[in-house]
Amino acid sequence: MSKAGGEDLDKKTAAKELIRLAAEIERHNRAYYVEDAPIISDAEYDALFQRLAAIEARFPDLVTPDSPTQRVGAAPAAGFAKVRHRAPMLSLGNAFDEADVRDFVSRVRRFLGLEENVPVALVAEPKIDGLSASLVYERGRLTQGATRGDGSVGEDVTANLRTVADLPKTLAKDAPEVLEVRGEVYMTKGDFQSLNQRQEAAGQKVFANPRNAAAGSVRQLDVSITAGRPLRFFAYGWGEVSAPLADTHWAAMQRLRGWGFSSNPLAQRCTDAEGALAAYTGVADRRARLDYDIDGVVYKIDRLDWQARLGFVSRAPRWAVAHKFPAERATTLLEDITIQVGRTGSLTPVANLAPVTVGGVVVSRATLHNEDEIARKDIRKGDTVVIQRAGDVIPQVVEVDQSKRRKGARRFKFPTTCPVCGSDAVREEGEAVRRCVGGLVCPAQAVERLKHFVSRDAFDIEGLGGKHVAAFRADGLIRSPADIFRLRDKASEIEARDGWGAQSVAKLVAAIEERRRIALERFIYALGIRQVGQATARLLARIYGTLAYWRRAMDAAQDPDSDAYRELVAIDGIGPSVAADMIAFIAEDHNRDVLDALEDELDVADFVPPEAASPVADKTVVFTGTLERMTRSEAKARAEALGAKVAGSVSAKTDIVVAGPGAGSKLKKAQELGVEVMDEEAWLAMIDGG
Repeated sequence: MSKAGGEDLDKKTAAKELIRLAAEIERHNRAYYVEDAPIISDAEYDALFQRLAAIEARFPDLVTPDSPTQRVGAAPAAGFAKVRHRAPMLSLGNAFDEADVRDFVSRVRRFLGLEENVPVALVAEPKIDGLSASLVYERGRLTQGATRGDGSVGEDVTANLRTVADLPKTLAKDAPEVLEVRGEVYMTKGDFQSLNQRQEAAGQKVFANPRNAAAGSVRQLDVSITAGRPLRFFAYGWGEVSAPLADTHWAAMQRLRGWGFSSNPLAQRCTDAEGALAAYTGVADRRARLDYDIDGVVYKIDRLDWQARLGFVSRAPRWAVAHKFPAERATTLLEDITIQVGRTGSLTPVANLAPVTVGGVVVSRATLHNEDEIARKDIRKGDTVVIQRAGDVIPQVVEVDQSKRRKGARRFKFPTTCPVCGSDAVREEGEAVRRCVGGLVCPAQAVERLKHFVSRDAFDIEGLGGKHVAAFRADGLIRSPADIFRLRDKASEIEARDGWGAQSVAKLVAAIEERRRIALERFIYALGIRQVGQATARLLARIYGTLAYWRRAMDAAQDPDSDAYRELVAIDGIGPSVAADMIAFIAEDHNRDVLDALEDELDVADFVPPEAASPVADKTVVFTGTLERMTRSEAKARAEALGAKVAGSVSAKTDIVVAGPGAGSKLKKAQELGVEVMDEEAWLAMIDGG
């Protein structure tokens, strides 16, 4: 019989024994955590683990990064390195009722040009309320684990994810050489309750809900703390792969399960939208009895070739949607109505509530949207109101319990002046929102713009949250965005403030310095231009390429008769309204000063087109006439995915016009300007390499 510590083994035999033990332990981990069917006792499992550890202690140079013993005991990290995802980890669009789901399938049909009799199969799977993570396996070994982060860049939590017991650390030989698996790290309700009991007994912080517990556990700098937390993982998809997994999403998920990944057992393949809705109802009925939190059901188009054709819009795939469960509701007292001034001057009424728990979260404030909504629902101070978390996120007032209204309650009178700076608050014709005209003279707008500037999808400066921004501006430490990058010169002043010390100030300065180089699309978004969200900012970055060129073009576009203006409004997705807001922003002297100051402090990186070689990358393309092999939407999406710029009109800067039957004035103008014209077949041959 072999000795427990492997004293009878030489190095060569020990190496083989370690491989055998690691595989055996991994098999038992899968049986226990994934299949919920343990095949040995805890004592027998412990004996296997102890033998593995003892042999590694005798032969430390045989220890591998994916050994079961390496899931614990590492020294605390100083921080998490950043990881750029090999393919973006995008969010999902939402559906809130059956009509939204049917509309989703209808949009897919229209985009792909499918007849009504062509079946559209879907995979319906519960949407786990956990922490999204990406796992990269190379040659069968887990080499990198990362959080979703902002979708493009996450945090390297490889060591922490190695501690998740139901994650395979090695894969079978038939797995692709490179396989990026995506899924949700979560904690069961039972494990969550046990963890909170242990935390409370130890006098430590208790968690508000399982999702917070899972997220906090993954982001521990001390790996041993993560290892002590009962985390689990459900795979829901994949990112980069070196070889195709299957022809359908359903079959691909079956392969992932075969390689040891756990996926949600309630997932179903449905032949149509009605089947998907039936699956949703079944999951909703079981929701309360599940041992993990879910907040809806995700529908995905099953055919992977259709997924590829559908592609993405903004930051979400066209081939998937999340059908959210109805928001949870609660009743409470509306104590007051106050007005919040946003970065674009919008006056938003806010309900200040007697604190109440909704969906596991304590809510004390809720949006009232605008003055029309207050009038329509007849909401008054002192009312008893029903609130809900819309999409389980944003609290809002649903209705008033009129039977409990106190006598003498007065209707709310919406202000016509800004409550912060006293400027007029004007409601333009056709708009629901009233806005302060004070601009950056208004302190509230200035603060909100600074908060937006440092927000997650903009500069994402760690340690500089909204409260810090407001406090720093109130005390004169920052007035404009460029001042943020001069805070290193005021380190001693910050260190003297309550809640700050030398170490926290040093971390803040380091985080600011890390953001001195930023992508053009993030920079444009951070400016907070009205109607310019992330998708529009990325579109502008792709079209104009550099900050200098974008600024020159916006300056020139102030003349409505200029080529620059015509080119701007011709961009597919930029109309006269968005163009007007951008031009007005650039024309304002204060904003020009802000841009000049930021250019002195920053390195704004030029837009980087897709890495894949493409014959149409950076070319401006116009589609006109009838397309017969694909819909107009699909043609535009494919062109943009290949790095082309799609415009709505022809100009001297147009590179290609794709003309189908019925092409008219655009074709004529292209011929006059000498722009290259091709038919749909030639276009497809070029982009498909044929």
